[in-house]
Amino acid sequence: MLKFPQNFLWGAATSAYQVEGDNVHSDWWSWEKKVGKECSGEACNHYKFYEQDFNLAKNLNHNAHRFSIEWSRIEPKQGEFSKKELQHYEDVLLSLKKLGIEPLVTLHHFTNPLWLSKLGGWENKKSIEYFLRYCDFVVQALAPHVRYWITINEPTVFLSHAYIFGVWPPQAKSFFRAKTVQNNLVKAHVKTYALIHNIYKKSNAPRPSVGFSQFTQAFVPCVNTLKNTLATKLRNNWFNLGFIKTCAQHHALDFIGLNYYSRQLVELKQWGIGNFIWDTCQNNHHSVKKNSLGWDIYPEGLLDILLKLKKYNLPIIVTENGICTPDDVLRWEYIHAHLKNIHAAIQKGVPISGYLYWSLLDNFEWDKGFAPRFGLIDVNYNTTQRTVRASALKFGQVCKTGILE
Repeated sequence: MLKFPQNFLWGAATSAYQVEGDNVHSDWWSWEKKVGKECSGEACNHYKFYEQDFNLAKNLNHNAHRFSIEWSRIEPKQGEFSKKELQHYEDVLLSLKKLGIEPLVTLHHFTNPLWLSKLGGWENKKSIEYFLRYCDFVVQALAPHVRYWITINEPTVFLSHAYIFGVWPPQAKSFFRAKTVQNNLVKAHVKTYALIHNIYKKSNAPRPSVGFSQFTQAFVPCVNTLKNTLATKLRNNWFNLGFIKTCAQHHALDFIGLNYYSRQLVELKQWGIGNFIWDTCQNNHHSVKKNSLGWDIYPEGLLDILLKLKKYNLPIIVTENGICTPDDVLRWEYIHAHLKNIHAAIQKGVPISGYLYWSLLDNFEWDKGFAPRFGLIDVNYNTTQRTVRASALKFGQVCKTGILE
């Protein structure tokens, strides 16, 4: 029996574009139609049913919930801000607060307004100014209801998928363009961190907690050769720790948001720069269970990453961890194993203050469409009916007691 600290944050996460539906002013909405991908459409219609969904979360004993604000709703046209949509998100916050659920609010979760995309997106140096203007509008209004702010979700995934692998809009494949975007994202976070703190200070409000959510994965050598070992260290330092290290050096982190799902087996074919960045093992002898996307289930990797983050001496919140699978028994096994490793990290002195499962609901999984099922709650996309899964009930007991049996 493993006991977690008191006042631990327990809950789940969503992102606006993946659950709300009809985000018609987003770059993703336009891109889906342009390339013929499965369209997000009404998604889970969470924009309409958020109160129902939060009541389900409350019944599952969640005391925290992470959600994002869709920039393209707030600023559908450049410089034109929607008070109606701002009110919607305030209503979302009030609904959570009424239920005693702590909100963690993400300001950027992959999507951009279409107008920004047409101006070059995050490659445009003015993107920092535009983002700050949007954040100022939102935070000024919502600050009384929010303690935790997440500026940017998974900046390295946004970089790699949109600007290196080219599978997300704008489908670039350029290290130079990726580096430009990376620099702008770092500056945007640092400036937004200062902006949020200044807003709270001027209003004499309690100090907020500001961070970002970093995607991590366990990089493991397929075979312990010099090439593979060096590549593993390089990927860990760049993909997992690089953005965190830079922002910590700017003293622009109050907590670290950690997203973790799986591992990557590293096996280099040769000594090229590109090989060091993305070569993986193609052998099938690494027989571990996988999710429905073929990702390895590797909970011990989460412990390893948490121990690496201990040196920053910052609170850590696991802001995403989850599995897509049709096998709900496997879902609970996944949650249980990862919570066990989180507890082990806490026992070793890692300051972890929360765990948010991804995701509260089945949702639109970007270029993978609706097929992957990550939710604690099943969503019938034809009827919008919600059905609580057995794994959600088991996790709910942990949320209620703080005890993992």
